[in-house]
Amino acid sequence: MTSHPGRLGHTWEYWHWDAEAKSTAVQLSPCQQAVYFHTNMLLESEGSAGVRGTKGFCYGEHYWEIEFIEPPYGTSVMVGLGTKQALLHSGKTPFLNLLGMDGESWGLSYKGSLWHNGKSKKYTEAFYDKSTVIGVLLDLESGALRFYRNGISLGLAFTGLDKVARPLYPLVSSTAPETELRLGLRTHRLTSLQDSCLHVISKSIRPQAHLDSLPLPLSMCEQLHITTNTGQHQKLFGQV
Repeated sequence: MTSHPGRLGHTWEYWHWDAEAKSTAVQLSPCQQAVYFHTNMLLESEGSAGVRGTKGFCYGEHYWEIEFIEPPYGTSVMVGLGTKQALLHSGKTPFLNLLGMDGESWGLSYKGSLWHNGKSKKYTEAFYDKSTVIGVLLDLESGALRFYRNGISLGLAFTGLDKVARPLYPLVSSTAPETELRLGLRTHRLTSLQDSCLHVISKSIRPQAHLDSLPLPLSMCEQLHITTNTGQHQKLFGQV
């Protein structure tokens, strides 16, 4: 089993949890790196609540870590990623595994199951310990998603994420009152010459630029379209 990729050519990448993209049952710390779920003790936990990261990924390799400050419990506490269309609250429906409930997100439950498109499969042993750290490694060149536990690889979880053709954002969710998760290490690595070119171009073009007129290969123009169509390409490429 391999250790986390934090030192394998990765550099620091800054993003945090998005105060504008979360369930009403989610509270964030002032630095927006810690997440608190269902904190109002006068109300029972209602449905599954989630929050999205501020940065979406279109290319390259990205790694981040989530620390479970308290032992996870309840129906579902999850770590994963998804598109901007991924649900962030299940409403009054029964408690469920929010990440992976449809085709817009991919998730790992603390009970050891992977979820996507409403289907689950066994992936690893459940983790109940306080201070467990779950790492997420997204490789958008190969389309592979892997998870790590306390620095040790749990193996390949999902494939085909390079075919999504939309930015993918970090996500966490929980059904359990007073769940607390903290964002830790965040790194990235550009895995190809095309990735490096896209990174430089995306920092240079104006939001209103006519991408089709740029003297670039069609595939690169398509990638830039995916990014700028979110309306926040400056955020996506590191200017958070």
